Amino acid sequence: MKTSIATVSISGNFTEKLDAIAAAGFYGIEIFEQDFLAYDGSPRDVGRMIRDKGLEITLFQPFRDFEGLPGALRTKAFDRAERKFDLMQELGTDLVLVCSTVHPESMGGIDRAADDFAELGERAAKRGLRVGYEALAWGRHVNDHRDAWEIVRRADHPNIGLIVDSFHTLSRKIDPETIRRIPGDKIFFVQLADAPLIDMDLLYWSRHFRNMPGEGDLPVADFMRAVTATGYDGPVSLEIFNDQFRGGSSEGLARDGYRSLIALMDDVRRAEPGLRLNAPEIPPRVRVDGVSFVEFATRAGEAEALAALLAAMGFTHVGDHVSKDVALWQQGDIRIVLNRETKGFASTAYAMHGTTICDVGLSVSDAHATTERALALAAKPFEQPVGPGELQIPAIRSVGGSVLHFIDEASGLADVWSVEFKPVGQGTTGAGLTRIDHVAETMSYDEMLSWSLFYTSIFDMARAPMVDVIDPDGLVRSQAIQTPDGAGRITLNGAETHRTLAGGFLADSFGGAVQHVAFASDDIFASAEAMTGLGFAPLPMPGNYYKDLEARFPLDPALLARMQGLNILYDEDTTGAFFQFYSRPFAGGIFFEVVQRVEGYDGYGGPNAPFRIAAQKRLMRPKGMPRQT
Repeated sequence: MKTSIATVSISGNFTEKLDAIAAAGFYGIEIFEQDFLAYDGSPRDVGRMIRDKGLEITLFQPFRDFEGLPGALRTKAFDRAERKFDLMQELGTDLVLVCSTVHPESMGGIDRAADDFAELGERAAKRGLRVGYEALAWGRHVNDHRDAWEIVRRADHPNIGLIVDSFHTLSRKIDPETIRRIPGDKIFFVQLADAPLIDMDLLYWSRHFRNMPGEGDLPVADFMRAVTATGYDGPVSLEIFNDQFRGGSSEGLARDGYRSLIALMDDVRRAEPGLRLNAPEIPPRVRVDGVSFVEFATRAGEAEALAALLAAMGFTHVGDHVSKDVALWQQGDIRIVLNRETKGFASTAYAMHGTTICDVGLSVSDAHATTERALALAAKPFEQPVGPGELQIPAIRSVGGSVLHFIDEASGLADVWSVEFKPVGQGTTGAGLTRIDHVAETMSYDEMLSWSLFYTSIFDMARAPMVDVIDPDGLVRSQAIQTPDGAGRITLNGAETHRTLAGGFLADSFGGAVQHVAFASDDIFASAEAMTGLGFAPLPMPGNYYKDLEARFPLDPALLARMQGLNILYDEDTTGAFFQFYSRPFAGGIFFEVVQRVEGYDGYGGPNAPFRIAAQKRLMRPKGMPRQT
């Protein structure tokens, strides 16, 4: 598959864009005229530089307002086209995009436009060039690929073809299945973009809110299935206009773009098994069965305080690593690893962030296939030396430079706890905590699209709608990523200002990733009472919160009083109910949560977040650090 991306899709100056695109593994670029006009070099120099970086110019664009013009305007349009042809030949590319006109003096008519393109095709043929016609969703006379195809068909010239763009088709709710009726050899180029579903002017929506396939809500896979069914085997290219991307990392955006194309074509192959696609074959999306472990990098007094908190929550110190200063704490199927090593990755993470969750282990169906798929989708590998008797557990880099390890049963990796740890301590009944319900990762808001794509392209997980979390000092955007059965859940929390609790955590921890871990209980009241007996101090909630609950929900007064006594919060929806309580924040804003889901409740207690955040901030200094007691 010839992967391509428009230079307008990513940030940076022209050379920075090219370097990022080449490093991400793309075959070529769509070159936007304004990108190289600002570059201090001739078109011939630009073309040479692009090829020196291992890239091809797959498309030159855009050429606007060509067809349907009267008299002198028509003559001028052909003159402009000749000048663009000169430029293309200097650059070393053979295909130009002509988008449907929006010129106020243009005239409609399929035959008139077809005649214009037939003549343009003759001129292009003399130079060995090709012309692709694209229907803009807001075109004055042509805004549907079916009409654009009819113009191309009637032009009936080998050097005139169609360019289809997923945004222009899907934003107008045009059935992409209609593309299947177009001969594949008459489709000269394919552009892809996703977008969130927003009810707004099409031009504004297109120019500001496009994103990578898999990051939005449009059925881009259905569009691409229809395209591939025609037999098209040319470049598949990204054309993304997004205000947020313009200020992002060119390297990261290019990597996301490449990841989105490879994942999309893998989806197309699996949905259309009879098609022969010129695209790499990779393992399918991986089933996640839950979180196997959470590892803290910690030291000295902070480690002792964390161990005391775990003991107060009913965890038992069950094992020590055979050769490292690493302790395993467990309760139910929850494993918490405390790593006090002074060398290696955990030590580096501690030096950077202080006490931090540096590593999360996921229980997956196939650990090695997970890594193979992740690396094919441009994830960054992680390795460190393995000592005698230790297992080589596959891993990749994740949010904030943290690590994701993958553990499965079939390969024996799940035996790591008996292989690498020697038993210590005594078993206890614990406090009724059974497993990790979800892990919450904090990041800057402009990273959320990237990390949601990361998780949903590698794993069999889907995005829930984004919600706004109201912090007394700003807004945090939150989005859940979860498996179909809810066994694996990750929430992404995007901070826009350091004044929020999430933003303060990012600032104070120098970019720490996981801010809190939620543990599941089958009886949250019994868990809360057991933990209180062990010395656990919950996050205190104000009486006003419970008075508001009484007004909002028909709760039994005795239940409400019990909840208030244990600082348990509550939410419900049409599917079920949700109970939750929190630890007090520690280590710069990390905290634990205990939850109980009743019946089909699938949320995260979002309405309670403002009250929880306010309570946490009351216990923390303005800079976000816990008070010393």
